[in-house]
Amino acid sequence: MEFGYRKLVVYIKATDYVQYVYSLLKKFPEEEKYGLCSQLRRASVSITSNIAEGVSRYSSKDKIHFMEIAFGSLMETMSQLEIANKLYYITNEELTAAENKASEISKLLTNLQYSFLPKDKNGQITNKPINS
Repeated sequence: MEFGYRKLVVYIKATDYVQYVYSLLKKFPEEEKYGLCSQLRRASVSITSNIAEGVSRYSSKDKIHFMEIAFGSLMETMSQLEIANKLYYITNEELTAAENKASEISKLLTNLQYSFLPKDKNGQITNKPINS
């Protein structure tokens, strides 16, 4: 069965981001297994989960709400990766790569939110997303 969210560029990029985060976690010390590693796993997976759930919702309000949650999880992941960098678990280059990926996903999420916003008779958006 083909689910619509799987075709979205933002979903594909977000799953790639999860894979990248998981690859970084292999370098973390064992004592972080149930701490920062666990938090990063949950936050990164939450991005894709909320995209999938959001686009499957009926109302535009619900769709936008789930994209906002996905954006929040993306920012949570970046915050935790910044901490990992300060603790020398990941390099500056790895953090920069994560930031570049997150920036792209952020833009795609914002564009997706815009597509769900109500428009007036001229096709102009009547409300703007929170994270724009």
